[in-house]
Amino acid sequence: MKRRRAARGSGEQLRDEILDATTDLLLQTGHAKDVSIRSVAQRVGVTPPSIYLHFTDKDALLDAVCARYFEKLDEEMQAAAAEQPAAIDVLRAQGLAYVRFAVKTPELYRIATMGEGRPGSDVDMMLNTSAFVHIRNTVETLMAEGVLPDNDPTSIALELWTVAHGVAAMLISRPYLPWGDTEAFADRVLRAVVVGEIVCGALGPATVPQDAVDQLKGLLNVQHSR
Repeated sequence: MKRRRAARGSGEQLRDEILDATTDLLLQTGHAKDVSIRSVAQRVGVTPPSIYLHFTDKDALLDAVCARYFEKLDEEMQAAAAEQPAAIDVLRAQGLAYVRFAVKTPELYRIATMGEGRPGSDVDMMLNTSAFVHIRNTVETLMAEGVLPDNDPTSIALELWTVAHGVAAMLISRPYLPWGDTEAFADRVLRAVVVGEIVCGALGPATVPQDAVDQLKGLLNVQHSR
């Protein structure tokens, strides 16, 4: 159906309609390769050249859709973090909100995080300016408090991000596995990693696993003997 000619100054509205239509088609088809500029134009009711006025090519359009997805993800993570009393609780809440949002929007999550990346794209810029930066900021706070070892916050944040992504990806791709309560499962995994970072920082990064176990047993024995 042909779209009515847009009023002067309504280009931003058309851009949003294009993003909405692309998102709908991605959810409908389940794969980026099945979405074309022509199909998006047909969904919106405009000609393909109208799409190119806003996006240079299909890759730019998909990047914009994914960037908008990450904006919403960040909103969810920050809303969850705002309710927490301490930085360590904020980190946990951010991770849980990440997994929860991914499981709630599996098709878009696959496209946004499991597709082929292009350094310098809008998606990469979103990862560097929103959700990831907030996780890194929380890590920096924990380092300043002495909870986490004074290390490269980007590296630690990437480790935590990787774990959250791995949990989300498994829950999405293998929902039939015996996860039990998925929220509780995600919480256990995220807590284990965060506690592991704290313990490794306290004992020293060069400590081998068996030595770490022996030292922890010794500390527990001393605590129990009191």
